[in-house]
Amino acid sequence: MIHRFFADKRPHKGMNYREYIQSVINDVASGPGTLSNEEKELLEYKKLNLQRSSRIERTYVISEELKSLIENIKDKQLWMVITEGWCGDSAQILPYIVKMAELNPNVDLRILLRDSNPDIIDLYLTNGTRSIPKFVVFDLEGNELFAWGPRPKALQTLINGWKSEGIVKPELYEKIHLWYGRNKGKEIEAEFIQILK
Repeated sequence: MIHRFFADKRPHKGMNYREYIQSVINDVASGPGTLSNEEKELLEYKKLNLQRSSRIERTYVISEELKSLIENIKDKQLWMVITEGWCGDSAQILPYIVKMAELNPNVDLRILLRDSNPDIIDLYLTNGTRSIPKFVVFDLEGNELFAWGPRPKALQTLINGWKSEGIVKPELYEKIHLWYGRNKGKEIEAEFIQILK
């Protein structure tokens, strides 16, 4: 059965990474204008997330083990990431996925905005919520090979513990981003190696 993402009725097949980043840059450049307070807050997150993503793009070197697994993908695949520019987890994860996808011409990475594609994100709810990013891989017949996200399991376990201790935003966000900065993608790599094996 062809997955809904592949149906001809979809208005688009997603953006590539450069198009996605440019759309976030354009949002930030347009400034707060007449935005609501909530929208202004999301705009600030987008600014910060551009810096986070840029840092990972500049510094990440993929491990030889994962590189080998990705380079050995023989059949064409679609890698779909559902995200939004304001999502901190996405800013810390998407650049790793992009670097991985660039290793193999058989991989076509496409990015969908969550809020513009509710029918798709609703197929990938996390405990009933539209948590992002969601990373889903398909073969060209539209068969789903695996779905991952919204964050590494090790981090989610820590978050569950922090929440049970009563830690709330913004301290929670600070701890999450500190973890990403120290981990440098190692847990993301470990999980993807396990999946690809």
